[in-house]
Amino acid sequence: MFGQQLLEGLGAGAGYAALALALVLTYRFTGIVNFAQGELAMLATYVAWQLVDSGMPYWAALPVTVAVAFLAGVVTERTVMRRVEDRAGELTLVATTIGLYVTVNAIAALVWTSALRAFPSPFPDGPAGVSALVAACVAGPVLGAVALVVRHTGLGLVMRAVAADPRSARLSGVRVGRVLALGWGAASAIGAVSGVLLAPILFLEPTMMTGVLVYSFAAATLGGLDSAPGAVAGGLIVGVTETLAGTYLGFVGADLKIAVPLVLIVAVLLLRPQGLFGSAPVERA
Repeated sequence: MFGQQLLEGLGAGAGYAALALALVLTYRFTGIVNFAQGELAMLATYVAWQLVDSGMPYWAALPVTVAVAFLAGVVTERTVMRRVEDRAGELTLVATTIGLYVTVNAIAALVWTSALRAFPSPFPDGPAGVSALVAACVAGPVLGAVALVVRHTGLGLVMRAVAADPRSARLSGVRVGRVLALGWGAASAIGAVSGVLLAPILFLEPTMMTGVLVYSFAAATLGGLDSAPGAVAGGLIVGVTETLAGTYLGFVGADLKIAVPLVLIVAVLLLRPQGLFGSAPVERA
C-alpha cells in the first residue's frame, strides 16, 4: 500500500512540478505571479480532450495540444499583457492575470459547460498506478529539456538576460517583446503538459486546476520562485507529502489534503523565504 501511495504521489507531483515550472518561468521573465496559469492549462486540457474524443490517438493529441497552448500563451502576452506591462505596476499586472483567470474559466464553462468529464488514460487497461508512472515518465524529459535550453543554449542566455534586466537587454539589441512572448508561450506549453498529465487522475471540468494551482504555488515556493530545478523538486515533494498525509494521517484525510501545501508555504516563508533552491536577493550598497 505504501508503494502504491508513493507512486501516486510521484505522479501527481509530476503534474504539480510542470505547472510550478510554468509559474517560475513567468515569474523570472515578468517578476509577477501568473494566477491564470492553471486556467490556461485547463483550457489546453479541454483541447486535448476534444482531439481525443474526435478520434485522435492520445500520443498524437499531446504534442498538438502543447503547440496550441504555446500559441495561446504568445497571443495572450501580445494582446493582453503587453497592453499594460509598460504602463502599469506589479499590482496591476497581477490583477490582470486574475482577470484572465476569471475570463478563461468563464469561456471554458460556456463552450464545454461545467459537467464532469472523464479524461482518457493512455493505458486504460493497465494496473493501478500506471497513469501516475506515465505522468512522471513524460514530465521528466519535458522538464529536463526546458532546463537544458534555459541553461545551456544561446536562446536561454537571451531569455535569462531579459529576465535579469529588460532595459539593459533592450539596449544590447535584444528584442525584449519577442522574448517575453516566447516566455509566456513556453510557460503555457509546460502548463498544458501539467493539465494533460493530471486530467486522467482528476475529472475534467472548468475548475479542475484551481486546487492544482494551490499545490503548484506551494511547490514553486518550496523550491524557490527563481529556480527551475527547485520547482521540479518542490512539485515532487508536495505530491508525495499530500498523498501520504491524506492516507496515513487520520485527522487530515481526503478533506484536509488541501491544507498540506498551505502549511508548507507558511513554513518555507518563515524558515527560508527564498526556498530550498532559490537565491536570496542581493542589493549593492
